Amino acid sequence: MGNIFVKKPKITDVDRAILSLKTQRRKLGQYQQQLETVIEAEKQAARDLIREKRKDRALLALKKKKAQEELLKQVDTWLINVEQQLADIELASKQKAVFDSLKAGSDAIKAIQSEINLDDVQKLMDDTEEAKAYQDEINAILGEKLSAEDEEEILAEFENLETQMAIQDMPTVPVTAPSEEHEKLDLPDVPTKAPVAPNVIADDAALASAKVPIKKKVMEEPLPA
Repeated sequence: MGNIFVKKPKITDVDRAILSLKTQRRKLGQYQQQLETVIEAEKQAARDLIREKRKDRALLALKKKKAQEELLKQVDTWLINVEQQLADIELASKQKAVFDSLKAGSDAIKAIQSEINLDDVQKLMDDTEEAKAYQDEINAILGEKLSAEDEEEILAEFENLETQMAIQDMPTVPVTAPSEEHEKLDLPDVPTKAPVAPNVIADDAALASAKVPIKKKVMEEPLPA
């Protein structure tokens, strides 16, 4: 029910011509097959008649075969002409489609250009140039134009801000102290005295033992009166 109001495509004379040529091509192809069958049959009949020593009948079969071959050549020529005409029609149709597209594009350009007045375009360009010149004069009077030094300062400030933002965006280092239960290590106690070599300890002991008798001897001597 939904396709009742669909508009059918219009059949043109070109469509009818193409349909007629394709129909003729199909019929010629069928005729070709028939002729090839007849030619093969006459050829086989001539072989059989030659075996039977019937020369006259064999020659007649070969003449029929020759006539059918000539007709087949004619059909081939007709088929080639039909194919060529179909190709020409297809090429002409494409050329017409291209021409129609170019013509539509040209008409569209003309329609757009007809809406534009050259005087209006020139006036618009003049007004734009005058407005720009007027703004340049205002900027020059107010001193809004930046000098080369100002431009360098602005660029330096931009680079500084860019660096600060890059630093702020860097990930922060965690400051939470690790748990003592997991981080406590079983280390030896720190020594409170400087280490001494074994030879030095032995020398110090011998020296101490030598000094003790000397001190006793001095203490035993009587003091002078």
